[in-house]
Amino acid sequence: MADPLHERDLARPALDLVARAAGRYLEALPDLPVRDPAADVVFDRLGGPLPERGDGTLASIEELLDIGTRGAIQSSGPRFFHLVVGGATPAAQAGDWVTGLLDQPAGLWIGSPLATEAETVVLGWLKDLFGLPDTYGGVLTPSATFANLTALACARHWWAARHGVDVSADGLAGLPTMPVLASGYVHPSNRKALQILGCGRDTIRICARDDAGRVDIDAMERALIEIDGPAVLIASAGEVNTGDFDPIDALADLARRYGAWLHVDGAFGLFAGVSPRLAHLVRGVERAHSVAADGHKWLNVPYESGFVFVRDADMLGRAFGSWNAPYLPEAGDTHLDYNRLGPESSRRARALPIWATLRAYGRSGYREMIERHHDLACRLGELVEEAPELEPLAPVRLCVVCFRYRPVESGPDARTEAELDELNRRLGAELNADGRVYVGTTVYRGRVALRPAIVNWRTSAADIDLFAAVVREIGARVAAEPRGGTPTTGDA
Repeated sequence: MADPLHERDLARPALDLVARAAGRYLEALPDLPVRDPAADVVFDRLGGPLPERGDGTLASIEELLDIGTRGAIQSSGPRFFHLVVGGATPAAQAGDWVTGLLDQPAGLWIGSPLATEAETVVLGWLKDLFGLPDTYGGVLTPSATFANLTALACARHWWAARHGVDVSADGLAGLPTMPVLASGYVHPSNRKALQILGCGRDTIRICARDDAGRVDIDAMERALIEIDGPAVLIASAGEVNTGDFDPIDALADLARRYGAWLHVDGAFGLFAGVSPRLAHLVRGVERAHSVAADGHKWLNVPYESGFVFVRDADMLGRAFGSWNAPYLPEAGDTHLDYNRLGPESSRRARALPIWATLRAYGRSGYREMIERHHDLACRLGELVEEAPELEPLAPVRLCVVCFRYRPVESGPDARTEAELDELNRRLGAELNADGRVYVGTTVYRGRVALRPAIVNWRTSAADIDLFAAVVREIGARVAAEPRGGTPTTGDA
């Protein structure tokens, strides 16, 4: 094979191949193991030298489908509890196929009025969904990490302007370190954003009152008095180990009192605002200067998807616009160009799957899903409480359950904390090697723990019950092994 022009009539047959494979895959997905270690051998088929003459469209797609459906971790399935990963709703998945089909350059209005208009609409719908003022500016991003980066870039621009500097034009030279305050819940993506922005990843001042990381409001206020100038506060809506929340309303009070910028990292916790029974967890978010979240978590749209909202809508343009490139629209152009409002220039039309899923299920559909997941997390929390060998480490607040395996032992047979940590590391590795469920380990308050996150639209009570049963089954086996052993397969 050579020039793809010679296979122009095979575009539809290639898509038909994918559609047929998709039907079989989606029908099987609920019953598939999350990970099949034996399938890793197919990865060898990905390699080899670059072909001089290709195999052709249909052969290439057939091979990719076979490798992919055999070798993929079923992260879109109902029992993937590692990280905080949603699936893709039927509407979102189909909308993503439409996105690939149309292949719109979504940065400039002139390149795709469709993508621009769709992005404007979905940003408005998302603000409505989360109870944010319609006056906030916004932009879609690839992830919450990019959303945090975008928000903190706006905060940096605001902070530098308070020192009389246009940081977009002149940079940070001569400025002091930008003060950033947070609780111990702050996510590493915020440090990464500060690192990229030249503010320093280790400049965050942590104000925590305990080893869980809960915010010390009094300590933060003392720090703001000491700074005596503009500062940035970061509030976490949904801490990754337990799903706990910073008191956003109290932090908004501090920001108002001391003239600080308040950024809310709501990667998955922002979705609590969709449910009347959970909205108290994000009370005050409408007072933040910036808010970031993920779409490929609880919105259940395909990777990659995030969004950010900024109170001062013009701040996005000041932080990311004014390139003065002669081939781009001039400054006086009235059309909205989203590449001037965020870090990306070349952008996928990621608004389309968001539009499809919000149009399909609406506010009530998402409210029902989020409340169902909260119910499932509480169900798992109850199973943990009831099992003598499982130990809850934190209350269930939203959709994350933090616990560890602790064998019923006493006297000289009781394990030390170090031995319990090793046991749970081995348990995490063996769970994922087994593949029926998938979950990660973490370290919470100095103890190794499991922290399943329940955000996939497919997950049911049966999946939760199976998860608890598999943890107890494999935990008992691992606990019976000679102490000091190492896992035979897998990793945590």
